[in-house]
Amino acid sequence: MEEEEVGSSGQVCAEGRLTTSVVIICIIAASAGLMFGYDVGVSGGVTTMEPFLKEFFPLVLKNMAEAGTKQDVYCIFDSPVLTAFTSSLYIAGLVSSLVAGLVMTSAGRKGTLIISGIVFLIGSALNAFALRVEMLILGRIFLGFGVGFANQAAPVYLSEMAPPKWRGALTTAFQFFLSFGVVIATLINFLVAPLGEQSWRVALGFAALPATIMTVGALFIPDTPSSLIQRGKVHAARESLSQVRGIDSDNEAELNDLISSNEEAKATRQPPYKLMFHQRYRPHLVLTVAIGLFQQLTGINMVAFYAPVLFRTFGSNGGSALLGAMILGLVNCGSALVSTYLVDRTGRRFLYFEGAVQIIICQVAIACLLAVKIGVSGTELTNREAVVMLILMCGISAAFGWSWGPLTWVIPSEILPLEVRPAGQAICIAANFALTFFLAQISMTMLCHLKYGVFLLYASLVLAMTVFLVLFLPETKGIRPRSMDAVWKEHWYWHRFVDEPSEYMKGGAIFCCHDQ
Repeated sequence: MEEEEVGSSGQVCAEGRLTTSVVIICIIAASAGLMFGYDVGVSGGVTTMEPFLKEFFPLVLKNMAEAGTKQDVYCIFDSPVLTAFTSSLYIAGLVSSLVAGLVMTSAGRKGTLIISGIVFLIGSALNAFALRVEMLILGRIFLGFGVGFANQAAPVYLSEMAPPKWRGALTTAFQFFLSFGVVIATLINFLVAPLGEQSWRVALGFAALPATIMTVGALFIPDTPSSLIQRGKVHAARESLSQVRGIDSDNEAELNDLISSNEEAKATRQPPYKLMFHQRYRPHLVLTVAIGLFQQLTGINMVAFYAPVLFRTFGSNGGSALLGAMILGLVNCGSALVSTYLVDRTGRRFLYFEGAVQIIICQVAIACLLAVKIGVSGTELTNREAVVMLILMCGISAAFGWSWGPLTWVIPSEILPLEVRPAGQAICIAANFALTFFLAQISMTMLCHLKYGVFLLYASLVLAMTVFLVLFLPETKGIRPRSMDAVWKEHWYWHRFVDEPSEYMKGGAIFCCHDQ
């Protein structure tokens, strides 16, 4: 029997069952994560390939040859231009994520996904045929624009299409495809590495495959009912709702509720970005920014972006480094499936807490291993010690994969009401990309100067962030965004902001958080 809930308009809205249509549609949208995941995985592997380094970064190749003698093992990959190759994508993603909020409002969620795929294809071609560092970085910038649009549109699309009972599971599918993209990239890196001089071109060019899959698939899926109603396409919204909920469901009640939500959102007469800074939306603004930042402050960038680099740093050869990165990717991919199963059962707060404990333990253990076996500038790890480090890094990857990773896409889409959803999601992604760019640019420098202490730094940050989330993040499992008002009003801290009427409410507009 379907669950029911009384909507803001007083109508009874069906929770909606999990139809075959909605599963297929959400899988296609979630496949946008493949693009981001492939790029994360391929960049770390390519930067360890000798032909690539010989072509663009000969100084790094020289440092590798002198590791342990003239060159500190922690500082082998400390090259600002090399890290710019990785980080340039994220500064472009930062800019595009802010623009994507406006694009998503005018072109819809589906249109934004298609745009992201086309731009990503252009970046893939530029990277595959790069002749100079400048062309290489330009390609990365195009990839960044594509990823920025996709990361903005896909989670919102999934949240708006999914029945509330299954929203967490379907939204975490984006993280699964992201993780799967990393696995594919590391597998491609491993397979093409023996090709010699052209190996890196093949690996970078393969990025066109996930972009093509997502773009072609997006042509055949409907836009979300919320997005269609925002653009005045009520008939198309009714058809979209029937497609994902089934023709035998009571779709008119849900459609009317969405129309009512849209009308009230328009009544604010204020741009979403300006509205986001009203006192009433203080909880939404603080938490979306914090969650966007926290994902990267776990230290996952050291594991996800630079796994092959770390393995090469501590003594593995090129093939072993890529194999180790592939194992990490598989662990992360499997843990994303765990999250899909657990997120709507255990809740969001529990996953955050468990993931934090596991990450802290593994990071402290890695720091102790490096401190004892390498010190501040000692020799490389033995094979047995490298296996121990791989196991500990797998522990971090698993914990991140079922907690801090997917919840970054789930929480903002759940707490943001329709009137500020594009702006809030854009702010979250922009904050994430801004910090990712900064950390990607300085990660190898941090490793060079802080040595094993960089892992202790991240463990301390995870502890502080967990305390913040315990205090300020309410549980959102199974709660419709339009019902979040009641949650904020009962919160020990946030109630002081949402209890007070905002300026536009004082003007007579009755407003609350809605939409599915």
